[in-house]
Amino acid sequence: MKSVVGIFGTRQEAERAASTLDSAGIAKSRIAVLTPQSTAQEIAAVPTMDAEQPGMGMALGATVGGAMGLAGGVTLGALASVLIPGVGPVLAIGFAASALGLVGGGALGGKLDNSLSDGIPQEELYIYEDALRQGRSVVIAFAENHAQVEAAHHSLKQSGAESVDRAREMWWIGLRDVEKEHYDAGGEQFEQSEKEFRAGFEAAQHPANRDRSVEESRDQLSERHPLAGDSDAFRQGFERGRIYYQQTSKARAR
Repeated sequence: MKSVVGIFGTRQEAERAASTLDSAGIAKSRIAVLTPQSTAQEIAAVPTMDAEQPGMGMALGATVGGAMGLAGGVTLGALASVLIPGVGPVLAIGFAASALGLVGGGALGGKLDNSLSDGIPQEELYIYEDALRQGRSVVIAFAENHAQVEAAHHSLKQSGAESVDRAREMWWIGLRDVEKEHYDAGGEQFEQSEKEFRAGFEAAQHPANRDRSVEESRDQLSERHPLAGDSDAFRQGFERGRIYYQQTSKARAR
């Protein structure tokens, strides 16, 4: 099973887009809308849970457990609210627990974090977090086959979704000038090392690496980033990425 994701400017746009996914063959039980735009009545009507660990993987796992079996008043079904560290309160609408084949409560978080091939890729979680932090909404659909993947992508695009790849590029554009200035101040040329620096910066956003040094993350990094051990630009990017994550999380917690 593969996740297909679209990012929208408003909750209303996201819910409308989600409602069109049936034409792609995606069952409602396999669709979720994550949004920070919640009414007081909605928050009061559903359980609110704190994620046990920083990062969306654990938080989404807790949300799945809370959403299962709840009666919701919206088209997509159940509601659950969760507090995502570094983001704030997020409402999950019609979360597709069955699509991940998971049962049981908050323990789902660890399983979700490890569900790279059949669930939500961990390396994309920071993109969803950033979108939610900006007040945007995220639609996640779980497709059973390639045809559904293509149809879901088409449906979300027709509804005006921004792709994860586009959101990732815009996220980096927003950070690039500051990181370039910091890197160039050390007497090096950012343009020549940007690819490796950015790879390190993004690697630091992975849930398995957050709040960990390059040395502490070496095993995980060596599997995904061959340059991690030899590239000074990668290491500098990783350290800057750690600082970014820590500052972002602290700023939202205030």
